[in-house]
Amino acid sequence: MPLRAIAYVSQALPGLSAERERALVDDAARFNKLAGVTGVLLHDGGRFLQYIEGPPDGIDSVYERILQAGSHVDIVELARGRLGQRQFPYWAMRALPVEPALLRQLSASDWSGFSRALLGDRSAPTPVDLLDRVVQPVLHAG
Repeated sequence: MPLRAIAYVSQALPGLSAERERALVDDAARFNKLAGVTGVLLHDGGRFLQYIEGPPDGIDSVYERILQAGSHVDIVELARGRLGQRQFPYWAMRALPVEPALLRQLSASDWSGFSRALLGDRSAPTPVDLLDRVVQPVLHAG
């Protein structure tokens, strides 16, 4: 089955509490699991960057929910495309706090593809490589 992915950045609504954010992430994880979608949500306290992947119909339904969500505004799609395999199959949705500088770097990166650097070339990391650097320590921590 073909896989698709979407990455976007958005602005959190002012006053979005940590409690409300956790509830939104938990709800998204339940919905994503049913849709066969996995992904990562990075947040820096004011902005979000989310990467989702899965079957086309699942991605369409999840992304429509994202676009209709009342928790963020100014959604800017960074990339949309096909995948050969999942990059982050671990979680239906996982939220991770990041520094604003990392979120800015990822937002400004070249998202023209969802590939990783060839042969582990760390000198020219792709946005997916950068996401992986954030996710991997969390996987190994527990």
